[in-house]
Amino acid sequence: MLLMIVGLVAGTIGSLVGLGGGVFIVPALIYLCIIYPDMQVSPQVAVGTSLVVVTVTALSSTLSYLKQKKVDVGCALLFFLASGPGAMVGAYINRFMEIKHFNLSFGLFMILMALLLAVKGKLRKKDISWGVTKRYHDPQSGEEYAYGYHRGLGLAIAFLVGMLSGLFGIGGGSLFVPAMILLFHFPVQVAAATSMFIIFLSSILGSATHYYLGHIDWWLVLGLAPGAWIGGRLGAYISTKMKAKGIELLLRLMLVIIGLRMIWQGIVG
Repeated sequence: MLLMIVGLVAGTIGSLVGLGGGVFIVPALIYLCIIYPDMQVSPQVAVGTSLVVVTVTALSSTLSYLKQKKVDVGCALLFFLASGPGAMVGAYINRFMEIKHFNLSFGLFMILMALLLAVKGKLRKKDISWGVTKRYHDPQSGEEYAYGYHRGLGLAIAFLVGMLSGLFGIGGGSLFVPAMILLFHFPVQVAAATSMFIIFLSSILGSATHYYLGHIDWWLVLGLAPGAWIGGRLGAYISTKMKAKGIELLLRLMLVIIGLRMIWQGIVG
């Protein structure tokens, strides 16, 4: 029941803001090992198990977002070309890397992303002059959004995000969503939905690599997955009831939480 609740909370919030939910699952598993020593879950197994559950969450929410027509499928498939291999590289590096200093730097970067999102409305917006330009009509507010992306820059970001996804088991949305909003002016709803589709595709490859390395506890997956599946659909449903500003506020809060957690990990080692 406890694992199912963890999966439900992680899946709901992760789906709503496009982060995947692994940022909650990994620390939750490590914390549960302190309470229940018999679990004996290493950080590598926590990451590998989390990534499998993130795949479940991402599939569940993606199916709902596709029905809502919020997923930019072309963009997602393009970015997956880089994020998929990146996830495999990150999963492989996971067993070698001393990540104390990286945690600290990454945490500070996440908080910077949250601050940039908070003031992005005051920044002078550039004209949409990327190689690919698109429009999105928000059925809730009736607003029309223009956004676009550069293929080369998008692929570079996607590889980095995929690598971080495989390395930390966090799904990668903590970088994807801010990058889409800040660099390419994606509407927050489309950014979250598209991010979940990319996370689903890249997490499959990352999970496969962790499986090959023996980093997955399937009993924990069985405990977490039902809640994650329900949470993925629930988060997508809640997104239809929330305004874009509300979703973006929650996203900024999640980025700060991620940042503070990783800074703490970097300090305590």
